[in-house]
Amino acid sequence: MKLYAVKTEIIKTGDDVVNVILKSLEKQNLQLEDKDILALTSKIIAYAEGRLVKLENVKPSEKALELAKHFSLEPEYAELILRESDKIYGGVEKAVLTLKDGVFTANAGIDNKNAPEGYVVFWPHNLKGFVKEIRSKIRHKTGKNIAILVVDSGLIPLRMGTTGFALAVAGFKPIKDFRTNKDIYGKPLTVTRHAVADDLASAAHLIMGEAAEITPVVLIRDAPVDFDDNTYSFTDMAMPKNQCIFMEILRGDDYSFSS
Repeated sequence: MKLYAVKTEIIKTGDDVVNVILKSLEKQNLQLEDKDILALTSKIIAYAEGRLVKLENVKPSEKALELAKHFSLEPEYAELILRESDKIYGGVEKAVLTLKDGVFTANAGIDNKNAPEGYVVFWPHNLKGFVKEIRSKIRHKTGKNIAILVVDSGLIPLRMGTTGFALAVAGFKPIKDFRTNKDIYGKPLTVTRHAVADDLASAAHLIMGEAAEITPVVLIRDAPVDFDDNTYSFTDMAMPKNQCIFMEILRGDDYSFSS
């Protein structure tokens, strides 16, 4: 498997993401091939959708003021976290553990990193439709049957630092089911499923970086995946709550902001 970093200009609201990607590939003398995967950071889609909010336009509630004080957040930022979260479990300084559309994530996926001063950026709104459209447009413009992977950064419990995970996939199966396979000793695998899309997202995330790299696209070639014509959002990659080891531990009422 090969991965190629693709640097682009800074994406602005309303930009044609497909044109930006294709021009950037051409500038770096990279030509698409069938079964390539283009990994895109979620932020370039969010920017193109205009998913930015100016904090000074947000009025924090009393609950937001309490949350902000407890976790050293800007009150306006805390208000947005409350609005976007399905559930809040607690947190540490500057970070709150939330459940957002079936995904554990910090601060409901709202980020002020690589956003203009005074702004925050949300997760893209219509990911499934967006990646399907991007894939279709690239196929129309290049004649190549490629796949799309949308990457965001996340956390693993008790591990330091961020890693990549998949928010959406178009063109390959994000999960490989090994429950009908056997291990090297012939024992059947009863629960093992391989998060293929998350593994690829993490590899791309390593190249994309977390600061001012301006590398929101990674070309992945010869990936060991099963290609198809379907589109998957993060909800399609989620497991039932009663089967999740973390969810079973955290079951209970919403966090009350008590110390």
